Amino acid sequence: MFPKLSPPQYGILKGHWPLSGSPEGSALWRDPGAEPLAGIQGAEPHKERRRAAHHGCNRLHALSARLPRRPGILLRSGGSPAVARAALHFGEEPVLSGTRGAGAVFFSGCPLKCVFCQNFELSRGRTGIEITPARLADIFRELEAQGAHNIDLVNPGHFAPAVRAALAIYRPRIPIVWNSSGYETVESLRAMEGLVDIYLPDMKYVSSQTAARCSGAPDYFPVASKALREMLRQTGPAVLDGDGLMRRGTIVRHLVLPGLVGETRKALVWIRRALPDAWLSLMAQYTPCGDARLYPPLDRPLARAEYDEVVACAEALGFENGFFQEMEAADEAEIPLFDGTGVLPSNGGEM
Repeated sequence: MFPKLSPPQYGILKGHWPLSGSPEGSALWRDPGAEPLAGIQGAEPHKERRRAAHHGCNRLHALSARLPRRPGILLRSGGSPAVARAALHFGEEPVLSGTRGAGAVFFSGCPLKCVFCQNFELSRGRTGIEITPARLADIFRELEAQGAHNIDLVNPGHFAPAVRAALAIYRPRIPIVWNSSGYETVESLRAMEGLVDIYLPDMKYVSSQTAARCSGAPDYFPVASKALREMLRQTGPAVLDGDGLMRRGTIVRHLVLPGLVGETRKALVWIRRALPDAWLSLMAQYTPCGDARLYPPLDRPLARAEYDEVVACAEALGFENGFFQEMEAADEAEIPLFDGTGVLPSNGGEM
C-alpha cells in the first residue's frame, strides 16, 4: 500500500493565486485549511509560499515511448503490457490527485537508462505482470469505480498499441493522463491523438553531454523538444473543471538534479519560450538511488540553496501556471510498492 506519511508539499506558482487579497472563488484545487499568499515578489524563499497538501510528486521517473536500440532493457513492443501496480495514487500534482487520487497504472520497462532511477527494478523491466488489453480495460473500469479523478498511465509509451486496444474496449468517462519522460517520437504521439486528455511529460536535460551521462541518451533534447511541442499542440491550453481539477492540458515536469543548476536554467528557459501554454511542475524530490553513487554529484541530495536558486529563476522567467515541490518531498520511503497491487483480477478472471 502507499506509505502513510506526513505529506510533503507543493507550492503554487504565482499565477494561480491573486498576488494579494482573498483566494475565495479561485478555481484551483486547494487545501481548505491553507492560508492565501500575501504576495510573492520579494518574498523570502519558503516564507510566503502557499502549500497544498498531497503526497509529493510521483516517484516513478516516467520514462517513455521510443523503443530502445540499446541492449539490456526488457521491453515488449506492442505485445502484452507488463504492469507492476494499479491503484489510487496521491502523489501527482494537486490538479491531478485532487481529493480522491489519480488512478495510476505503472507499466514496467523503460527506454532510458537513468543512473539515478528511483525505481530501478521497475524501469529495468524486472518486475511487473503481463496482462491482456482486455484486462487493462478492466483495470481502467476498476480505478474509475474507486473514484479516481483520472486514469494516470505511467510510462506507457512502449505499450502504446495495447493501450489503444484497451481504450477501444473501454473509454473511461474521466481524463486519460499520459505520464512520460518526453523521450518519444512525434509519430507515436500522433497515434494517441484524441485518446489522451492530459500530457504529463518530463523535460529532463538540454545538453547532450548531461543526457548521455545521466540517461544514456545523447539525443534526449532533440527528441523530447519535438515531442513536447506535439503534446501541447494536441491539448492546447489547460482546462480546469469547477473543482479545479485538470480536464485537459499539458504539465511539464523538471526534476532538479544536484550540481546541475545550470542544466535546470537551460530547461526552464526553453520551456518558457517554446511552451507558453504549458504548466510547469518544478520538482525537488531527488534522492540518490540506482547507480547514482557512481556518478558524483548525483551521489548526494539536492541542496536547499540549489533549489531556492532555481525557484527564483522560474519566478524571474515569469512562469505563471504550475507548481513547485517543497524539499520535504525528497524521501525514498514514499516510493510506491510495485508489488502487483490491483493488477490481477480479484475474481480470478482472465488476465
